[in-house]
Amino acid sequence: MKAPSFRLMFVLLVFQMEFYAQPEGMVFIKGSRYIPLYGRDSTVVEVNDFQMDVYPVSNADYMAFVQKYPKWQKNNVISLFADKSYLSNWKSHSELKAIENPNSPVTYVSWFAAKAYCECQGKRLPTVDEWEYVAMADETTKDARNKPSYNQQILTWYETPRTNQNAIGKTQKNVWGVYDMHGLVWEWTLDFNSVLITGESRKDVDKDSNLFCGSAAVNATDLMNYAAFMRYAIRGSLKAKYSMKNLGFRCVKDILK
Repeated sequence: MKAPSFRLMFVLLVFQMEFYAQPEGMVFIKGSRYIPLYGRDSTVVEVNDFQMDVYPVSNADYMAFVQKYPKWQKNNVISLFADKSYLSNWKSHSELKAIENPNSPVTYVSWFAAKAYCECQGKRLPTVDEWEYVAMADETTKDARNKPSYNQQILTWYETPRTNQNAIGKTQKNVWGVYDMHGLVWEWTLDFNSVLITGESRKDVDKDSNLFCGSAAVNATDLMNYAAFMRYAIRGSLKAKYSMKNLGFRCVKDILK
Protein backbone atom coordinates (compact mmCIF):
# COMPACT_ATOMS: atom_id res chain seq x y z
CA MET A 1 0.00 0.00 0.00
CA LYS A 2 1.28 3.41 -0.97
CA ALA A 3 2.12 5.62 2.01
CA PRO A 4 -0.03 8.79 2.30
CA SER A 5 1.63 11.88 0.95
CA PHE A 6 2.90 14.62 3.25
CA ARG A 7 0.27 16.97 1.83
CA LEU A 8 -2.55 14.55 2.65
CA MET A 9 -1.24 14.04 6.17
CA PHE A 10 -1.04 17.80 6.64
CA VAL A 11 -4.64 18.26 5.46
CA LEU A 12 -5.84 15.55 7.84
CA LEU A 13 -3.94 17.11 10.72
CA VAL A 14 -5.45 20.53 10.05
CA PHE A 15 -8.92 18.98 9.84
CA GLN A 16 -8.47 17.24 13.19
CA MET A 17 -7.22 20.43 14.81
CA GLU A 18 -10.22 22.39 13.54
CA PHE A 19 -12.68 19.63 14.45
CA TYR A 20 -11.50 19.30 18.04
CA ALA A 21 -10.53 22.93 18.63
CA GLN A 22 -12.43 24.69 21.38
CA PRO A 23 -13.84 28.17 20.90
CA GLU A 24 -11.83 30.73 22.83
CA GLY A 25 -12.85 30.88 26.47
CA MET A 26 -14.76 27.59 26.38
CA VAL A 27 -14.06 24.01 27.46
CA PHE A 28 -15.41 20.69 26.22
CA ILE A 29 -17.88 18.92 28.52
CA LYS A 30 -18.21 15.18 27.90
CA GLY A 31 -21.84 14.26 28.38
CA SER A 32 -23.12 11.31 30.36
CA ARG A 33 -26.07 10.05 32.39
CA TYR A 34 -26.70 11.25 35.92
CA ILE A 35 -29.44 11.59 38.52
CA PRO A 36 -30.17 15.18 39.58
CA LEU A 37 -30.21 15.69 43.32
CA TYR A 38 -33.43 17.62 43.10
CA GLY A 39 -35.99 16.77 40.47
CA ARG A 40 -39.54 15.72 39.77
CA ASP A 41 -39.18 11.97 39.41
CA SER A 42 -35.56 11.12 40.26
CA THR A 43 -35.02 9.63 36.82
CA VAL A 44 -31.69 9.36 35.09
CA VAL A 45 -30.97 12.32 32.83
CA GLU A 46 -28.93 12.11 29.63
CA VAL A 47 -26.63 15.06 28.99
CA ASN A 48 -25.07 15.30 25.54
CA ASP A 49 -21.59 16.64 24.85
CA PHE A 50 -21.39 20.42 24.79
CA GLN A 51 -19.02 23.34 25.32
CA MET A 52 -19.25 25.77 28.23
CA ASP A 53 -17.77 29.16 28.98
CA VAL A 54 -14.89 28.92 31.42
CA TYR A 55 -16.09 32.06 33.21
CA PRO A 56 -19.42 33.76 33.77
CA VAL A 57 -20.06 36.84 31.65
CA SER A 58 -18.36 39.89 33.15
CA ASN A 59 -19.48 43.51 33.34
CA ALA A 60 -16.88 44.34 30.69
CA ASP A 61 -18.23 41.62 28.39
CA TYR A 62 -21.78 42.86 28.79
CA MET A 63 -20.71 46.48 28.30
CA ALA A 64 -19.40 45.53 24.85
CA PHE A 65 -22.71 43.82 24.12
CA VAL A 66 -24.95 46.77 24.99
CA GLN A 67 -22.69 49.14 23.10
CA LYS A 68 -23.11 46.99 19.99
CA TYR A 69 -26.82 46.39 20.59
CA PRO A 70 -28.23 49.61 22.12
CA LYS A 71 -31.73 48.13 22.47
CA TRP A 72 -30.41 46.26 25.51
CA GLN A 73 -29.19 49.39 27.24
CA LYS A 74 -31.07 50.26 30.40
CA ASN A 75 -32.79 53.30 28.94
CA ASN A 76 -33.87 51.45 25.80
CA VAL A 77 -34.86 47.98 26.93
CA ILE A 78 -38.55 47.11 26.62
CA SER A 79 -40.24 46.67 30.01
CA LEU A 80 -41.59 43.27 28.95
CA PHE A 81 -37.99 42.02 28.73
CA ALA A 82 -36.50 43.55 31.90
CA ASP A 83 -37.79 44.97 35.17
CA LYS A 84 -36.79 48.29 36.74
CA SER A 85 -33.73 46.77 38.41
CA TYR A 86 -32.09 45.95 35.07
CA LEU A 87 -28.45 47.12 35.15
CA SER A 88 -29.28 49.32 38.13
CA ASN A 89 -25.70 49.05 39.41
CA TRP A 90 -24.30 50.66 36.24
CA LYS A 91 -23.73 54.41 36.10
CA SER A 92 -23.22 54.54 32.35
CA HIS A 93 -23.50 52.47 29.18
CA SER A 94 -20.84 54.44 27.35
CA GLU A 95 -17.73 54.22 29.49
CA LEU A 96 -16.27 51.09 31.02
CA LYS A 97 -14.69 53.14 33.79
CA ALA A 98 -18.19 54.03 34.95
CA ILE A 99 -18.63 50.42 36.06
CA GLU A 100 -17.31 49.92 39.55
CA ASN A 101 -16.11 46.33 38.98
CA PRO A 102 -15.61 45.60 35.25
CA ASN A 103 -14.08 42.16 35.96
CA SER A 104 -16.93 41.10 38.24
CA PRO A 105 -19.79 39.01 36.88
CA VAL A 106 -22.57 41.03 35.29
CA THR A 107 -25.73 40.92 37.38
CA TYR A 108 -29.06 42.73 37.33
CA VAL A 109 -29.63 41.08 33.94
CA SER A 110 -32.93 39.46 32.98
CA TRP A 111 -33.34 36.02 31.39
CA PHE A 112 -34.35 37.68 28.13
CA ALA A 113 -31.19 39.79 28.10
CA ALA A 114 -28.93 36.88 29.04
CA LYS A 115 -30.49 34.75 26.30
CA ALA A 116 -30.01 37.53 23.74
CA TYR A 117 -26.36 37.98 24.76
CA CYS A 118 -25.59 34.27 24.30
CA GLU A 119 -27.37 34.10 20.96
CA CYS A 120 -25.42 37.09 19.68
CA GLN A 121 -22.25 35.12 20.47
CA GLY A 122 -23.52 32.12 18.51
CA LYS A 123 -24.18 30.33 21.79
CA ARG A 124 -27.09 29.75 24.18
CA LEU A 125 -27.87 29.54 27.86
CA PRO A 126 -27.22 26.12 29.47
CA THR A 127 -30.15 23.94 30.41
CA VAL A 128 -30.70 23.17 34.09
CA ASP A 129 -29.41 19.64 33.50
CA GLU A 130 -26.26 20.87 31.76
CA TRP A 131 -25.55 23.43 34.46
CA GLU A 132 -26.14 21.00 37.31
CA TYR A 133 -24.06 18.32 35.59
CA VAL A 134 -21.01 20.61 35.42
CA ALA A 135 -21.68 22.15 38.83
CA MET A 136 -21.61 18.80 40.65
CA ALA A 137 -17.85 18.55 39.99
CA ASP A 138 -15.11 19.73 42.32
CA GLU A 139 -11.41 20.15 41.59
CA THR A 140 -10.75 16.42 41.23
CA THR A 141 -14.07 14.59 40.85
CA LYS A 142 -16.83 14.85 38.26
CA ASP A 143 -19.47 14.02 40.85
CA ALA A 144 -18.48 15.38 44.25
CA ARG A 145 -21.98 15.69 45.67
CA ASN A 146 -21.37 13.11 48.39
CA LYS A 147 -18.30 14.92 49.67
CA PRO A 148 -18.96 16.94 52.85
CA SER A 149 -16.29 19.44 51.81
CA TYR A 150 -18.05 20.12 48.50
CA ASN A 151 -21.40 20.92 50.09
CA GLN A 152 -19.85 22.87 52.95
CA GLN A 153 -18.02 25.11 50.49
CA ILE A 154 -21.29 25.94 48.75
CA LEU A 155 -23.18 26.58 51.99
CA THR A 156 -20.38 28.84 53.20
CA TRP A 157 -20.77 30.89 50.03
CA TYR A 158 -24.50 31.29 50.67
CA GLU A 159 -23.64 32.96 53.98
CA THR A 160 -21.00 35.30 52.52
CA PRO A 161 -22.20 38.80 51.51
CA ARG A 162 -21.41 40.68 48.30
CA THR A 163 -19.66 37.84 46.47
CA ASN A 164 -21.14 39.28 43.25
CA GLN A 165 -18.58 42.09 43.57
CA ASN A 166 -15.62 39.71 43.42
CA ALA A 167 -13.65 39.26 40.21
CA ILE A 168 -14.36 36.25 38.03
CA GLY A 169 -11.87 33.37 37.99
CA LYS A 170 -10.81 33.59 41.63
CA THR A 171 -12.48 30.40 42.79
CA GLN A 172 -10.78 27.08 42.09
CA LYS A 173 -11.62 25.59 38.72
CA ASN A 174 -13.40 22.26 38.74
CA VAL A 175 -12.27 19.10 37.02
CA TRP A 176 -13.77 20.30 33.72
CA GLY A 177 -11.71 23.49 33.84
CA VAL A 178 -14.72 25.70 34.65
CA TYR A 179 -14.52 28.50 37.22
CA ASP A 180 -17.09 30.10 39.50
CA MET A 181 -19.93 27.59 39.28
CA HIS A 182 -20.18 28.14 43.03
CA GLY A 183 -18.90 30.98 45.17
CA LEU A 184 -19.71 34.00 43.02
CA VAL A 185 -23.30 34.40 41.76
CA TRP A 186 -26.39 32.39 40.86
CA GLU A 187 -26.69 31.81 37.12
CA TRP A 188 -29.60 31.83 34.69
CA THR A 189 -30.41 28.64 32.79
CA LEU A 190 -32.41 28.27 29.59
CA ASP A 191 -35.23 26.34 31.29
CA PHE A 192 -34.68 27.90 34.71
CA ASN A 193 -37.89 26.68 36.37
CA SER A 194 -38.88 23.66 34.30
CA VAL A 195 -38.36 21.34 37.28
CA LEU A 196 -40.71 23.23 39.54
CA ILE A 197 -43.90 23.06 37.52
CA THR A 198 -47.24 21.39 38.14
CA GLY A 199 -47.25 18.92 35.23
CA GLU A 200 -46.93 15.18 35.60
CA SER A 201 -43.50 14.95 33.99
CA ARG A 202 -40.22 16.60 34.88
CA LYS A 203 -39.92 17.69 31.27
CA ASP A 204 -43.53 18.82 30.89
CA VAL A 205 -42.94 22.48 30.16
CA ASP A 206 -46.32 23.00 28.45
CA LYS A 207 -47.83 24.11 31.76
CA ASP A 208 -45.61 27.16 31.64
CA SER A 209 -44.32 27.54 28.12
CA ASN A 210 -43.21 31.14 28.63
CA LEU A 211 -41.07 30.30 31.66
CA PHE A 212 -42.52 33.28 33.49
CA CYS A 213 -43.12 31.73 36.89
CA GLY A 214 -42.58 28.63 39.01
CA SER A 215 -44.73 26.67 41.44
CA ALA A 216 -44.45 24.40 44.44
CA ALA A 217 -41.32 22.37 45.12
CA VAL A 218 -41.38 18.69 44.21
CA ASN A 219 -39.67 15.48 45.27
CA ALA A 220 -35.96 15.48 45.97
CA THR A 221 -33.58 12.56 45.57
CA ASP A 222 -31.59 13.83 48.55
CA LEU A 223 -33.53 16.00 50.98
CA MET A 224 -30.35 16.63 52.97
CA ASN A 225 -28.72 18.39 50.06
CA TYR A 226 -29.69 21.90 51.05
CA ALA A 227 -27.32 23.45 48.54
CA ALA A 228 -29.12 21.84 45.60
CA PHE A 229 -32.51 22.65 47.10
CA MET A 230 -31.59 26.32 47.32
CA ARG A 231 -30.61 26.48 43.65
CA TYR A 232 -33.88 24.96 42.48
CA ALA A 233 -35.88 27.07 44.92
CA ILE A 234 -34.37 30.33 43.66
CA ARG A 235 -35.02 29.29 40.05
CA GLY A 236 -38.64 28.52 40.87
CA SER A 237 -39.13 31.99 42.31
CA LEU A 238 -37.93 33.80 39.19
CA LYS A 239 -39.72 35.38 36.28
CA ALA A 240 -37.96 35.90 32.98
CA LYS A 241 -37.94 39.71 33.28
CA TYR A 242 -36.46 39.70 36.80
CA SER A 243 -32.98 41.02 37.46
CA MET A 244 -31.14 40.56 40.76
CA LYS A 245 -27.87 41.71 42.27
CA ASN A 246 -26.56 38.14 42.70
CA LEU A 247 -27.87 36.57 39.48
CA GLY A 248 -25.61 36.37 36.42
CA PHE A 249 -25.08 33.88 33.60
CA ARG A 250 -22.66 32.12 31.27
CA CYS A 251 -23.10 30.59 27.81
CA VAL A 252 -22.76 27.13 26.30
CA LYS A 253 -22.53 25.85 22.75
CA ASP A 254 -23.73 22.67 21.12
CA ILE A 255 -21.28 20.21 19.58
CA LEU A 256 -21.97 19.99 15.86
CA LYS A 257 -22.54 16.40 14.78
